[in-house]
Amino acid sequence: MSWLDPDDDLDDQYEDFDESSIRERPNPKANRPRTKRRPAHEDAEIGLVLGVDRGRYTVMMDEGTADERIITTTRARELRRAPIVTGDRARVVGDTSGTEGTLARIVGIVERTSLLRRSADDTDQVERVIVANADQMLIVVAAADPEPRPRLVDRYLVAALDAGIRPLLVVTKTDLADPAPFLSHFDGLDLRVFTSARGEMPVDEIGADLIGHSTVFVGHSGVGKSTLVNALVPTADRATGHVNQVTGRGRHTSSSTVSLRYENADGAGWVIDTPGVRSFGLGHVDPAHILGAFTELAEIAEACPRGCTHLADAPDCALIEAAEHGELNPAELARLDSLQRLLQTFADKAEKHADK
Repeated sequence: MSWLDPDDDLDDQYEDFDESSIRERPNPKANRPRTKRRPAHEDAEIGLVLGVDRGRYTVMMDEGTADERIITTTRARELRRAPIVTGDRARVVGDTSGTEGTLARIVGIVERTSLLRRSADDTDQVERVIVANADQMLIVVAAADPEPRPRLVDRYLVAALDAGIRPLLVVTKTDLADPAPFLSHFDGLDLRVFTSARGEMPVDEIGADLIGHSTVFVGHSGVGKSTLVNALVPTADRATGHVNQVTGRGRHTSSSTVSLRYENADGAGWVIDTPGVRSFGLGHVDPAHILGAFTELAEIAEACPRGCTHLADAPDCALIEAAEHGELNPAELARLDSLQRLLQTFADKAEKHADK
């Protein structure tokens, strides 16, 4: 038995309703649902990032060929959070003709061979990428005006080792002071050293080591780094400054990182000039890599017990015992102090992190 009235025609009751009259609200972003799949960009060309300026990237295409050209690019939306830095090999699509007014797009970065980074300080986990794919670092230090800072150079050496980059050192302004006391701090290191004075800049000697390499120049503000770059690359036109006679600090002149081509009769290489810095944080560095930057101490440390911290209170530390027994010369003692200061900073950071 049915509760429906056989006289009722259900179809007739709803004949006034027509679904075709329903108005659907359109998708304001697209007619098709969004997808996380991105185009493969199989037609992308590879270019070298020479510089970055306010969201625009200067890229060299077809480097070293008859079709070599400079183009301006922006980054694709999917790379919004990925750092793109000087020295990167970028995958580029769009108008890559280099014609004035055109704008191409970077859609990917080729795997890097090296990455030089620094942080604001040793406790800061936020790192700043300086340059990609460099294989050499030229550390520029002044013999005087401003005074050389051995511990800053130690930090550069640690950063270079961590990135797998060969370090070089040039001491400028040697006409103002004898660089020997400062250089003694690095006795025993496998470190190529150049000296430079007013009117006696070793452009040819340094240039010989630049051929076939991508070399990043780093240094404290006011040490003459931009002057050296301009001597090596006359078309660079990098701004130069002076040292404040009251504070003894240099004024920042180079405000951006840029790649410049060095050329001579024997070949070519890349000079990557960076802004001068007064500090170089190593918050991103694995503490296990620090000892490797102190070559002469690392050999002594091989006699240390496993897990030795090499800190001042480390039991049975071969470095401490060598210092106590007078087996380290003054330069090695200074290097040991620098090493222990760096290691102590990381130890304090690890302890602070464990307490949270």
